[in-house]
Amino acid sequence: MQKLELYIGTERVDLFKDETVSFTQTIQNVKDISKIFTEFSKTFSLPASKVNNKIFQHYYNFDIRDGFDARNKVAGRIELNTLTFKEGFIKLEGVDLKHSLPHTYRITFFGNTVNLKDVLGDDQLSKLAQLSNYDTTYEYSTISTTLTANPTGHICTPLITHTDRLTYNSVTAATNNVYYQSSGLNGLKWDQLKFAIRLQTIIDAIETETRYQNADGTQKITFSNDFFNDTNNTKFYNLWMWLHRKKGSVEPTTALILNFISVGGISKTSGSTGYTNITPAGILTLMPDGQQTPDGTTQYLGTDLTMTPTANNVEYSIRVLKNSQVYEERLNVTGQQTFFNTSSTRLSAGNYQIQIASIDGISFAANNIVWEISVGVLGQGGGGGTDVYKNSSTITSSSTVDFNITEQIPEMTVIDFLTGIFKMFNLTAYVDNTGVIVVKTLDSYYAAGSATPINIDPYLDVTKSSVNVALPFKEVAFGYSGVGTFLAKQYNQLNNITWGGTKFTLDNATFDAPNNIYKVEIPFEHVMYERLIDSGITTQITNTSFQYGYFVDSNRESYYGLPLIFYAIHIQGGNAIALKNAAGQNNSINNYVIPSNSLSIQTSDQTNINFAAEINEYDAVAYSGTLFQNQYSSYITKVFNTQRRLTTINAMLPLKIFRSLELNSKIQFQQNTYRINSITTNLTTGKSSIELLNIVE
Repeated sequence: MQKLELYIGTERVDLFKDETVSFTQTIQNVKDISKIFTEFSKTFSLPASKVNNKIFQHYYNFDIRDGFDARNKVAGRIELNTLTFKEGFIKLEGVDLKHSLPHTYRITFFGNTVNLKDVLGDDQLSKLAQLSNYDTTYEYSTISTTLTANPTGHICTPLITHTDRLTYNSVTAATNNVYYQSSGLNGLKWDQLKFAIRLQTIIDAIETETRYQNADGTQKITFSNDFFNDTNNTKFYNLWMWLHRKKGSVEPTTALILNFISVGGISKTSGSTGYTNITPAGILTLMPDGQQTPDGTTQYLGTDLTMTPTANNVEYSIRVLKNSQVYEERLNVTGQQTFFNTSSTRLSAGNYQIQIASIDGISFAANNIVWEISVGVLGQGGGGGTDVYKNSSTITSSSTVDFNITEQIPEMTVIDFLTGIFKMFNLTAYVDNTGVIVVKTLDSYYAAGSATPINIDPYLDVTKSSVNVALPFKEVAFGYSGVGTFLAKQYNQLNNITWGGTKFTLDNATFDAPNNIYKVEIPFEHVMYERLIDSGITTQITNTSFQYGYFVDSNRESYYGLPLIFYAIHIQGGNAIALKNAAGQNNSINNYVIPSNSLSIQTSDQTNINFAAEINEYDAVAYSGTLFQNQYSSYITKVFNTQRRLTTINAMLPLKIFRSLELNSKIQFQQNTYRINSITTNLTTGKSSIELLNIVE
């Protein structure tokens, strides 16, 4: 018999002398391959002793206020023979009474990893405060910068359009044709694009979220550097999430505030009355009517203000200030605007200034903002002349929308985000002695186990054992939940298979026993991207360097879908494309970030996030480095091997072996070597029931 002790916090609880505590450990169970398991015990009982009543604060008595809160787990520890065996959390399930008196407390002990879901709860990604550190403005300049720059930071802009389908034609101009022309129909409108955030940045935000802190300020969630937090692990570090909160264009969740800018750089181009003046900042000064001058008395007979924007279809707003107060205002207008009238409007004395604003950005070419001030001089037959002022260079008002990450990140819970990543890469997790959540791929976890198997022949109970079929399902299906975008849907209709998904049976054989199919479904959108060809060249197929995502549904209408993740690849010195700014002007760019399902567009690295070896959209080569091939095949192929068996044995393991046993340890008995599928141990007797999988190559 072993001495079993249980602690809640620092206090040791009383146990029944004959209490059986069964403790199960598993890291990856062949019966449920996509779930992350943790250690747990079956519910067991504690006596309602004075010690336990004090610890649980007489929970059975609901009249006690501010007593023990059974809604939350509390820290606990199991010791065997005075040595720490496991640390974790204890949940109070209830109290049994006999003759109206407390008799038994029912509790369950959980391993540390289970605490992850308890800490995160139903929090959305939008609750992660640190994401706000990367807020920016949604305007042409920031989109252009993050589109053309190498994506080494936290934010980038991929070539994914929310509504428009793009073409590339070097011969015929057309709307949404991205072939560069300095002007005309061609061009990609800048506001068809949205930002994206690196997945590692989301992990960072989870690890530093202040709401996930202990009372002493330490973090409850800290991941190891084995998979997360490793810039060299490019298969994860180079993944991004598109910041797409609603279908179609970007709109902030709060009301917009127009940011008016003052128009400067206006100077006199004709006239010399001497009765008007303008400063470099654009403040026009008019003297009072009737002011005595050497020539007589001035009178402002009329004023014209004409503003002609570069683009006639862009909304903008204009204010004319007098002495810093709004004198006349026009909101959300388009095209040429004329203020006042020479024959009827006479401005009184004061300081006048023009201000403009636009959500989309507006531009006025040189000489397209024109003030005309007609001046008369009493006693001289109304003479005096006209002073004309114009802008000497282009005036531009940029977009003013704030892009708040927490308002634009897709709606998804933190736990669903992590679960999706774990399923994608077949990750497993456990908590080490320092409280760090160790995250590894299943293959690397098993590879880290001792190469020398632990021989348990001397401790076997040979009176009873069993050898069972290891295959619990006839087929495993892998895929993404989100395959609703136009090209992914089209692929499904043409090929009768889901884009990026696969089904696996050993050697593609068909089995009828068992008859169930196991599904591993990833809660993200999976887009089929399109590399454009030059449709203007009809004599041969001419690929461009331009690949983009068309994020619309099967009806080619704007689409919301599930959160989209992708690899961002920087194209340098590619085909020049036209990016339209807010004023509708084309700017030539040949560096840009393309979205991809593959880590690289070089066939030397075929790592990708498809489950099937799909034809790569960029170079039309079938890339074999799939999620299934890289993350699942080693484990799944062995599960389906005809020699694989699930063997259950009983053993009385000594404490020195039991305490040092890791779930990636190899077990040897009767000259055969096995991996642990699960192990259930009676902590008081030391008797273990062990499920083992024979190692097959």
